[in-house]
Amino acid sequence: MRQAYFLTGTDLEVGKSLIATGLLYTASQSWDLKVLGLKPVVVGSGNDMEELIAASNVEAPRRYLNPYHFTEPVAPNIAAKGAGQVIDLNHIQYCFDEVRTRADLVIVEGIGGFCAPLNDTQTGADLAELLGLPVIVVVGLRQGCLSHTLLTVEAIEARNLPIAGWVANEMERDMMCVSETVGTLKDYLDIPLLGFIRYQDHPHGQALVKQLAMPD
Repeated sequence: MRQAYFLTGTDLEVGKSLIATGLLYTASQSWDLKVLGLKPVVVGSGNDMEELIAASNVEAPRRYLNPYHFTEPVAPNIAAKGAGQVIDLNHIQYCFDEVRTRADLVIVEGIGGFCAPLNDTQTGADLAELLGLPVIVVVGLRQGCLSHTLLTVEAIEARNLPIAGWVANEMERDMMCVSETVGTLKDYLDIPLLGFIRYQDHPHGQALVKQLAMPD
């Protein structure tokens, strides 16, 4: 098995890194696979990349796993301009190609929502299309997520990219009608549900091994 997925979300801060690491831990611990996580663009001072590296059991140079890292916690195109750089999608493709054969499973985590701007003319959607990978959608369960999810799926399908599955991630402890919201999405989406992750105070990807299914 050699498979790679592009992981996106319905918005920023919906738990993409949590789900990405959860899938990596699931594949390595339950399926005994060699796994590797990439996050081509990182903004801010979070530890997303460290968590992906910790969840990977294959080593690769960080310059390939995370070719662009900006300290300002703003949109990636703005952060890159502030640092005097331009995010080059072809360079990201090169980095991905350099490491994709090292593992049985590679997960490429996008930044922000699917159409987050990366430079003056290209977005995360263009990157996903360039890589040509099946997409996994992380749905942050909170008010407004129904419309955000349907719009995200519509945008992915407009790029003729297959959607391998979606994960429902509860973001708010006191959100009303959580189960009904997931049920509505299941009615609308003809896509496999890979997991329904309930709210956690201190979430960690390794705790999701029994809660996530791998895409077919």
